[in-house]
Amino acid sequence: MIEIKNISKTFHQKKQSFKALDNISLNVEQGDIVGIIGFSGAGKSTLIRTVNLLEKPDHGQIMINGKDFTKLNSRQLAKERKKIGMIFQHFNLLSSRTVFENIALPLELDHTHKTEIQKKVSELLQIVGLEDKANDYPKSLSGGQKQRVAIARALANDPYILLCDEATSALDPATTQSILQLLRDINQRLGITVLLITHEMEVIKAVCNHVAVIDKGKLTAKGTLSEIISDKENPIIKQFLNSGVMTIPQELNKKLQKEPRDGLFPLVEIELNENVTVEKLLSKIYDDYKIPYKLLKADVEYLGNSNFGKLLLQLQGEDEENQKAIYYFNQNKIQNTVKGYA
Repeated sequence: MIEIKNISKTFHQKKQSFKALDNISLNVEQGDIVGIIGFSGAGKSTLIRTVNLLEKPDHGQIMINGKDFTKLNSRQLAKERKKIGMIFQHFNLLSSRTVFENIALPLELDHTHKTEIQKKVSELLQIVGLEDKANDYPKSLSGGQKQRVAIARALANDPYILLCDEATSALDPATTQSILQLLRDINQRLGITVLLITHEMEVIKAVCNHVAVIDKGKLTAKGTLSEIISDKENPIIKQFLNSGVMTIPQELNKKLQKEPRDGLFPLVEIELNENVTVEKLLSKIYDDYKIPYKLLKADVEYLGNSNFGKLLLQLQGEDEENQKAIYYFNQNKIQNTVKGYA
């Protein structure tokens, strides 16, 4: 549906030039939810803004439903943009207009009949769960409610694509989850293709089917969510996945020693991968190697038949037995780190 072909974009400021996008190619299938993740300044916003040509690329093509957007004149482009909704980190609502009137704005600009506007806006208010807020003004809404209004407004012209530019970055975690669930519901109910950018791996894991990783203007990885999370060799992916630190319980941390001593047992942080389940790992330690252990912490997610995440274990066997377990981890490419001894 969307074919981004060899896109490049350079910005010129005074005597300096900055290459925001460097020969990027990416395909997005109809009805998919694709996330583009990268750190600040990676080129994410520039990339998503080239899709509807808010930023015109220096080179390359933007093909949507077989049509090359880079070849369209201004009138043709304006017509096509009506079918591409866009939501932003900052909601850009008009404070002087009610919720109903904000959502109705694109329809009014398109000279839609008042009866049709009434019907359409009422439907959208129901979709985003704001039926009781129709006559309220933005100043009385929470951040999540404002973003729901912005989403409803983006859906007013029945788009086939929804572009999300850091749409949840200004929201708290609970509100973020509700907005992501709304986006998934919209994708499934209306069949709208969603392309979103973010710097948060939790957003990607919550809603995306496919992922592209961008760094310094280059696309460094792309694939299914499971494939991307499995790619521990990519330094950018590794940074995102390791951003969550597994802390040692405070009481245990006070007693923690850096070097092994008699009577102390190793604390091992284990990073799971798709090749070994939590159940298999713990069974191997206790049933096969007969090593008693204490599971101190677990942060595990399941994607399809695979699990990802981290465990913090204290191996409580004899030193030789504990070393057998660590040898097993290393032989099976299960990343592990001894955090200390207690």
